[in-house]
Amino acid sequence: MKLFRFGEPGKEKPGVLIDNKHFDVSGFGEDYGEAFFESDGLNRLKKWIDQNKSSLPQVKEGTRFGVCFQRPSKIICVGLNYTKHAFETKMPLPSEPIIFFKSTSALVGPNDGLTIPRGSKKTDWEVELAFVMGKRASYVEEKDSMDYVAGFCLHNDYSEREWQLERNGQWTKGKGADTFSPMGPYLTTRDEIKDFNNLKMWLKVNGEMMQDNNTDDMIFEVPFLVHYISQFMTLLPGDVISTGTPSGVGHSLHPPRYLKPGDVVELGIEELGEQRQVVS
Repeated sequence: MKLFRFGEPGKEKPGVLIDNKHFDVSGFGEDYGEAFFESDGLNRLKKWIDQNKSSLPQVKEGTRFGVCFQRPSKIICVGLNYTKHAFETKMPLPSEPIIFFKSTSALVGPNDGLTIPRGSKKTDWEVELAFVMGKRASYVEEKDSMDYVAGFCLHNDYSEREWQLERNGQWTKGKGADTFSPMGPYLTTRDEIKDFNNLKMWLKVNGEMMQDNNTDDMIFEVPFLVHYISQFMTLLPGDVISTGTPSGVGHSLHPPRYLKPGDVVELGIEELGEQRQVVS
């Protein structure tokens, strides 16, 4: 299934893509949050759709898409997780995953605008593969990891490089601004992804291709990340893990290039859909 949420900010309703058409499934009575995933919501929703498919209302074309899940307890990000990206930053390949958090208040819909934070001079882009936990996970064995994953989605991990790298402390300062975490449009369940280690991913700025890569360049793959992170904290249903960006970020260009008002950022990952943000 491909799940999405639609409507005005703060008033989103759940939907499902069926035969390339968008349908309202708010009649199911639940939104895509922690309680939904924890209570086998994906399978229950699928059965409900099978019983009610003929009467589902279609979502009007042009309706705003929100984040494809309710606000999670945490967004965990993995840094320097693509070989070519590590090389372009002139940093050594990590021996273990580099972990940081992104604020949940940064979440916005896939086509909502990006607002450059007050005082920012170095706002940058990062196309990323993210996945959502479907079950509570603690001390998970790598061989069992995928049993805990609900699905995958597209994430643009916007970053303010000065605050991330030049203002001391952890990277989190440059990651958590409002609008810095567009997610969606879809949460695609894992059964629909043939090979999450071989997905094309791309990002354009003003029509110019900046990132054109594949998830096969990932250093630490999804099953290992579930196992690894679950050694340090309990992952709750609905929690998001974003797996890092490939090469082609603005900070590593010569000279560096950062976003400015009026720029248009477009990005996508195979099987997960596309996003578009206008910068202000």
